[in-house]
Amino acid sequence: MSHTELVAWSGLVIGLAFGATAQATGFCLMRGLANAWTRGDTLKLRAFALAMAVALLGSQALVATGILSLGGALYLPPSASWLAVPLGGALFGYGMVLANGCGARSLVLLGSGNLRSFVVLVCLGLAAAMTLSGLLAPLRVWLEGATTLALPARELPGLLGVPAWLVALVLGGALTAWALSSRDFRASPREWLGGLAIGALVPAGWYATGVLGFDDFEPVRLATLTFIAPIGDSLQYAMLSTGSRLGFGVSVVAGVLAGALVMALARRDFRWQGFSGPGHMGRSMAGGSLMGIGGVLALGCSIGQGLSGFSTLALPTFAALAGILLGAWLGIKGPLSLSNSTT
Repeated sequence: MSHTELVAWSGLVIGLAFGATAQATGFCLMRGLANAWTRGDTLKLRAFALAMAVALLGSQALVATGILSLGGALYLPPSASWLAVPLGGALFGYGMVLANGCGARSLVLLGSGNLRSFVVLVCLGLAAAMTLSGLLAPLRVWLEGATTLALPARELPGLLGVPAWLVALVLGGALTAWALSSRDFRASPREWLGGLAIGALVPAGWYATGVLGFDDFEPVRLATLTFIAPIGDSLQYAMLSTGSRLGFGVSVVAGVLAGALVMALARRDFRWQGFSGPGHMGRSMAGGSLMGIGGVLALGCSIGQGLSGFSTLALPTFAALAGILLGAWLGIKGPLSLSNSTT
């Protein structure tokens, strides 16, 4: 088996684990924020925080032990747009409220029989492709060119002048402490096991692409869990797969869909669901489109930046996360709030 085939198979396994876990636990940042801000229920949000801690500590452990270098990760550019990254995050955050979940959650819901998510995913993938290399690409390039600045450091430890392992221990420890400070959370294995499992998949992805995929002559692009560009790539692969190589991101997307389907059937939780009316469909289409555009500008989604980008301690990640939280707040509680379901 070649190293590229090994990486593709690894992506499928990681996707299967993500899809099955997310389907069984309801892991979702948007749902966590909505529950916390509208009902005071922080269980889902604590699960996401625990996943952030595990992703960070696991990834930085690989770096500290010399197994892996994250220097080639997408999230660590030498320069970044001070406008496009947070603006993209805000568009993504508001879009995920409109669509009732991020791209990863939409894949999980589609695997559970939710046909609304199919429309969300198609719109997300098309909008992402248009922003990356299609009709919207010139506008993106102009915006980034007009607002890009050289960063004082590529990651938070470099900015602070302290070792990365120390920053990881402090942030990871704080997130873990907050997550476990709730007795209800500690008493809910469904929540904390979900956070642990999904968080661990981020360093697994880094290992798959950075170690298993390493080759002097044909290296695999360093990547882990993210869902904006891979969803667009998956649509393209479905149409033009002849002669194309199956990559890590497309394998993850296929795995998430399959894992969610298997878990939904096993739990007898599979049921067909559709739109309640044209307005509902339009909202989902708008949400998917905003997530596709925003995710490209922000260099990632709630999983791509919230877990994977955070695991690198990249400076742009913190701006993207701030934008995502702002956009979500605007849609859930702010002046642009929407009446929405968090199922």
